[in-house]
Amino acid sequence: MTDPTPTRASSAKHLRRWRQNLADERAEAAVYRDLASRRTGEERAILLALARAEGRHEAHWLDLLGDDVGRPLRGDFRTRTLGWLARRFGSVFVLALAQRAESRSTYSTDRDATAAMAADERIHEEVVRGLATRGRNRMSGSFRAAVFGANDGLVSNLALILGIGASGASHSTVLLTGMAGLLAGALSMAAGEYVSVRSQRELLEASSSTLHADGAVLDLDVDANELALVYRARGMEADDAAAHAREVLRRAGEGSYSGDGDGDGDGGGSGAGAGEGAGRDAAVDAHESVGTGAQAALSSFCFFATGALIPVLPYLFGLEGLAAVAVASLLVGGALLITGATVGVLSGGPPVRRALRQLAIGYGAAAVTYVLGLVFGANLG
Repeated sequence: MTDPTPTRASSAKHLRRWRQNLADERAEAAVYRDLASRRTGEERAILLALARAEGRHEAHWLDLLGDDVGRPLRGDFRTRTLGWLARRFGSVFVLALAQRAESRSTYSTDRDATAAMAADERIHEEVVRGLATRGRNRMSGSFRAAVFGANDGLVSNLALILGIGASGASHSTVLLTGMAGLLAGALSMAAGEYVSVRSQRELLEASSSTLHADGAVLDLDVDANELALVYRARGMEADDAAAHAREVLRRAGEGSYSGDGDGDGDGGGSGAGAGEGAGRDAAVDAHESVGTGAQAALSSFCFFATGALIPVLPYLFGLEGLAAVAVASLLVGGALLITGATVGVLSGGPPVRRALRQLAIGYGAAAVTYVLGLVFGANLG
């Protein structure tokens, strides 16, 4: 790193940048402390450790500034917004935003920041990604159904209403069509999601290890060692499977095998059981990620109905013709931008790009059906 002491000509520029970096580090540390205050256990400890790391970065800028710290500045707008959300929500949504904030660190190109600070920021992004992933996994089943339901409701009912309206149908016909599309689509989405999630969970259950095999370990023929076949069937090479099976049987003979899948009576957790505790844990995580059929069905029904109601609102309030089309399109466009941006934030992607993509897809589908409605209406006329 070059000498951080600024020259007379550049001192003012350096001081401004150092003061802003100091303010940003203080704001980021506050975000992690606020998030930690809403959590317990391991997640709380991790977030507090991140706050302490930001404190080390703060100390670096304080050392550079010396007596020129000056009046405390405010963190940048994004960090302050993140802090406001953390104090009030502390959800996976905030963690996803924090992940994006860490990814925007400029320390790798800032000659006044140390290499250790730049490395910290890259590691922090991965730590926050891991914390956010836990939340994403817990909500992914219901969230997927909610997002798909809302978008399908918005796009399909807008397209249906615009197509029927463009054909020259009466106001009452368009309104009835919209309400029928809402109800039919919501029920169809709910039923489809229920069947889909139930089927996925049943497939997971069929593929997951069970406890039944653990009770047989103590009675296995040591010479035949058929336990090795279990591990070979799960993808181990023959030699590795045989060695792993011998270890399980050795522990069973010593009385240290408890049948709980960890193969280690002292809690060491070698994953030695036939049922494989780690495999069962993975199955539990997979089930949490998929969610339940009832949750997915309810989320899908509610969000499809909510989305499908939006393009119907202008007709419910008596608007007709192009005025109703324009208002319905604007309302749906705003909703598509919100859902697209939300998905972008939670997935760690660029929210603006996701929002615009969602808008383009929705408007594209609606435009096609509107043009078809005009064509059919003209031919019928």
